[in-house]
Amino acid sequence: MKNHLFQFLLIALAPLAFTACGGDDGDGSDDNNNSGKAVVSGNIEFPAAKGGNSIVISHIGKLNDRSGVTGVNYSIEWDTQIHSQRWSCYKMYNTVNANNTSRYSATNDGSLSPSCQYPNDPDLPEQYRLTTDPFYRSGYDHGHICPSADRLSSAEANYQTFYITNMQPQANEFNAGIWQDMETQVRLWSSKFDTLYVCKGGTIDKAANIVKYLGSGENKIPVPKYFFMAVVGRTGNKFKGTAFWIDQTYHPSTTLRGYVVTIGELEQKTGINFFCNLPDDVENEVENVTHLKMQQDWTWYK
Repeated sequence: MKNHLFQFLLIALAPLAFTACGGDDGDGSDDNNNSGKAVVSGNIEFPAAKGGNSIVISHIGKLNDRSGVTGVNYSIEWDTQIHSQRWSCYKMYNTVNANNTSRYSATNDGSLSPSCQYPNDPDLPEQYRLTTDPFYRSGYDHGHICPSADRLSSAEANYQTFYITNMQPQANEFNAGIWQDMETQVRLWSSKFDTLYVCKGGTIDKAANIVKYLGSGENKIPVPKYFFMAVVGRTGNKFKGTAFWIDQTYHPSTTLRGYVVTIGELEQKTGINFFCNLPDDVENEVENVTHLKMQQDWTWYK
């Protein structure tokens, strides 16, 4: 199925984006928006986009090969100047996240061709695409932000998670270690709620939060020092929130609790306004819950 692009240059549309996140008009609904607006009431998983040189893209496709249901697979914010994504956000449901397909696999030749392991994003305008893969032979993994394992209900949805725009450079020890544990935890949580809203990414906006750069010129990309996950779970009209913040260069603890922060704390660390489409009172509640209340609200597997 041909992807549908929810794209806007945020310089021109910044007032619209911030209006969508600024009031009490978030209704907590779970409807996908097909109006072409990237940040709208009801799309709870979206944070406020940064603006400036950013483009927001939502990938549309088949979400379940058995039922045939289609919709938004996941969305990203791509910074055209930094040549990096800032976040990926998506929903998880029990009824969609079934294991109907296997992980996409192809030759990793660094070409970014549609048939290679990490293809260019066809919904990113061509002038902003990387021309070669800066991850290739760099020593860093292609770290999925929307994980392949979260999208095994559809071959198309799984393939889309391998777009280079959904990747951040991660050390293998981190990617295959505690980051994977965090992703597993989020999948376990998805069975406990009607809907799970997830926003994840790596730090790309401050020099102090960047380890180094890979590639050069138009293919130069940052290696984030910190990675994060912000999660809101909905059961009926009740919402609960929690988050992870972790340094990929230093993570001595194998216990996930050591990296738990509130969403409010994560906003201070990242400068990102998460879950801004929630009604203000609900947003305030899920973002500023105490650590003790988070431990009571969320179950942990380690």
